[in-house]
Amino acid sequence: MTEKTRFLFIDYLRGIVIALMALDHASYYFNSIWFWFNPIDPLFDTVPQFLTRYSSYLCAPGFLILAGAMVFHSYDRRVAGGASAWKTRWSTIQRGLFLVLLQLTWVNSCWGGFTRLRLAHIGIIACIGISIALLVLIVHWRWPFRLLFALALFAIHPWLVAIPYDPHIWWQQLPMETFVTAGKFNKYPVIPWFALCTLGSVIAVGWLRAWTDRGKSILYTFLLALACFAGGALVRLGHSYGNLFAHSGFPSVSYFLFQKYPPSLVHQFWAAGSILFFGGVFQIIGDRGQRLLHPLRSWGSAALFFYLLHIPILALLVKRGPLPYRTSGLDATYLGWIALLILMYPLCWWYGKVRMRTKNPILRML
Repeated sequence: MTEKTRFLFIDYLRGIVIALMALDHASYYFNSIWFWFNPIDPLFDTVPQFLTRYSSYLCAPGFLILAGAMVFHSYDRRVAGGASAWKTRWSTIQRGLFLVLLQLTWVNSCWGGFTRLRLAHIGIIACIGISIALLVLIVHWRWPFRLLFALALFAIHPWLVAIPYDPHIWWQQLPMETFVTAGKFNKYPVIPWFALCTLGSVIAVGWLRAWTDRGKSILYTFLLALACFAGGALVRLGHSYGNLFAHSGFPSVSYFLFQKYPPSLVHQFWAAGSILFFGGVFQIIGDRGQRLLHPLRSWGSAALFFYLLHIPILALLVKRGPLPYRTSGLDATYLGWIALLILMYPLCWWYGKVRMRTKNPILRML
């Protein structure tokens, strides 16, 4: 498998993740279900609403897994090329801190159309930033040790969630909601998502280094996906450890209601398996689908740019503009989503070209 093919499927994979995220955000602004929908304890009145919401459950895991993969690739390539290990780590840490800064300033304020600055909140972009800054400190470990570390974090997290705390006492809220559980301060606690980021750095060893034969890479990717799905099924059928939602057995609807805030253990298994499955599919397609999948490649190669731009577009048009806010159903959601993807396609293609040519360090980090 050529170097071009390896990174092409990762762009496709990142592109499908960012497209599903845009669907969820279009739903957030147009779909009236959000007036009574509780993300912590979801209840859906129709199957289409259920599928629309749950398709976005792949987004955060996809971002973290692929971020971990690219941290491994960047570190390994630069150190192998003679760069200082410390300088390489510091460069990644700076990028992580930059993402945290973006979260606290641009991202937090753009959700409401820049009506206020909301510094006392962190979210997915900050979580990714913290995770890659931590990962670069251990990315030099051999992959079996990183895998064991990630699995240990998965195993420990359900126990940590059970620690009682008072969300009204700041010195209890900040550490718990930053690292362990979800709340008003943060829905994306670092520990479980950092575990997925670390797992991504392990998967990258196969994808970008060891599995040079395309057929073997596809086979091993699907086998890993199957192993993750099996692990998720075992955890879910156990009714206790790793399950934050009770269920009435397969194939009930409750069986498929996986906790995301914070992510339950079964969520981690199924999400990782789904990302691996799509990774295998896009490897099969390879460079033969370049024309048809060029939008995915454009969105995926400029994923952070897409993220930072599409939210204010929605917010300014809906919350502060002429379009109605949460008065419609899935019809307006999907129309808004398709229009947003069409708009972002040339913008991401253009920015990808700009980033390749620019020497500006900030633009290169977007």
